[in-house]
Amino acid sequence: MRLLIADDHPLFRLGLRAALEREGFAVVGEASDGEETVKLGLKLRPEAILLDIKMPKRDGISACRALREGGYAGLIAMVTTFHEPALVHQAATAGADAYWSKEMPPDELAHRLRRLQKGLEPRLRAPDLPELTPREKTVLRLLVQGLSTKEMAQELGLSPDTVKDHLERLYGKLSARNRVEALERARGLGFL
Repeated sequence: MRLLIADDHPLFRLGLRAALEREGFAVVGEASDGEETVKLGLKLRPEAILLDIKMPKRDGISACRALREGGYAGLIAMVTTFHEPALVHQAATAGADAYWSKEMPPDELAHRLRRLQKGLEPRLRAPDLPELTPREKTVLRLLVQGLSTKEMAQELGLSPDTVKDHLERLYGKLSARNRVEALERARGLGFL
């Protein structure tokens, strides 16, 4: 299988290239930023592109989308240290076939790439993100500002009990027990 490795860290690219070539893959190119990834991907047409998310000039998700829009039909596997559901969702909707951790051993990565090529590895599916109502989005915005329940009630022209109800629904949708967890979860899901 012919591969393109796209990552902004030269040592990671070098190590991944060496490991995958030992596993029998042919690395036909390397890219250090998103723009270069799109150019090389459309020019070289490898069977698979291993693509980092955080890169200069154009992030991996944007590069993935541009590759698909440019007609690239090969496999795209996001290989990253970022595991937020919002990023997985964005990668899936951009056209990525897989979303894997950089912590994966090279032999497992090689195994999963082969399985993906044969259709034996499940393709990436966008995780379900909770849908917030306009009011819940407003309450979340006020929560970010650090307002108390009473201050939110004044800002919204509601009773504190009604604001508490909105907060409880928001916590439930975000699987959070308190304000801190709600803010962390909202950030991870891409609402902030």
